[in-house]
Amino acid sequence: MQDFHVLATVTEYTRFYGLPAPAHPLLTLVSLGETRVAPPPAQWLQPVVLQLYTVFLKRNLDGPLYYGHQIFDFREGVMGFSAPGQVFRADAALAASEVSGWMLVFHADLLRRQPLGQKIHGYGFFSYQVHEALHLSAREEALLETLLSGLRQEIESPTDAFSQDVLVSQLEVLLSYANRFYHRQFLTRRPAEHDLLSRFEALLTAYFTAAEEQPLPTVQHFADALHVSPAYLSDMLRTLTGQNTQQHIHHALIEQAKLLLLSTSLTVKEAAFRLGFAYPQYFSRLFKQKTGLTPAQFRFSLQ
Repeated sequence: MQDFHVLATVTEYTRFYGLPAPAHPLLTLVSLGETRVAPPPAQWLQPVVLQLYTVFLKRNLDGPLYYGHQIFDFREGVMGFSAPGQVFRADAALAASEVSGWMLVFHADLLRRQPLGQKIHGYGFFSYQVHEALHLSAREEALLETLLSGLRQEIESPTDAFSQDVLVSQLEVLLSYANRFYHRQFLTRRPAEHDLLSRFEALLTAYFTAAEEQPLPTVQHFADALHVSPAYLSDMLRTLTGQNTQQHIHHALIEQAKLLLLSTSLTVKEAAFRLGFAYPQYFSRLFKQKTGLTPAQFRFSLQ
């Protein structure tokens, strides 16, 4: 059984990776070009559970880095994000002598009593998988570097009554730009994203036209089938179609329900079970919410 190092504070993080002590107890900005290590120390090869948020841009990291159950290398510069609870591990073959970029590490306590403390849960990219990283243009990288320069200056300034508010506001601007850049990526990488949309639509159609009864489909079901994270799938669909995954599922579900109600003699209860509902009242409630009519009223109105 493997031992896991749990890094719960920014100070624990910097000590573990041999980085300079943080100037702020809840946040640190690391310049990766100044902290090159090759090969990685033996302790880095053990899994690390990071109870912190990270925002990073890494280039020229030669070799695999384990992120959860995925393997990724950063030879190509990409930006990524992780939320507390993620597992990381370096491979023995990892060479970081040429790595460059930066990493922003911060504790959730930094956001306590701040609007960003709630808003950050809406940034789906903290739940994306590693192969869904953000690819930046040179102009976008330069913009982020400018933002980081201001953030670094504030971190290194003496703390006063306004320090936390300023830090959090600067962090929110950085995340807002990341959100914008991801939506740009969904639109500009059209062949890949539209192929994903087409495959999702095909899976959705096949699921509801299957002859046998099946449980209600979940967002996780389709994300797993498409080998992407649920958050990435929903954000991609919302950008391309205006609706997230759950809304697509509900639309297909209601359309199939209408077909059953109009083309079969199934009772409302039987139709609900055919569609995968364990409780018919849930089916009736959803149907009325989406159409303005109960299933019985809909059937009667078109007879």
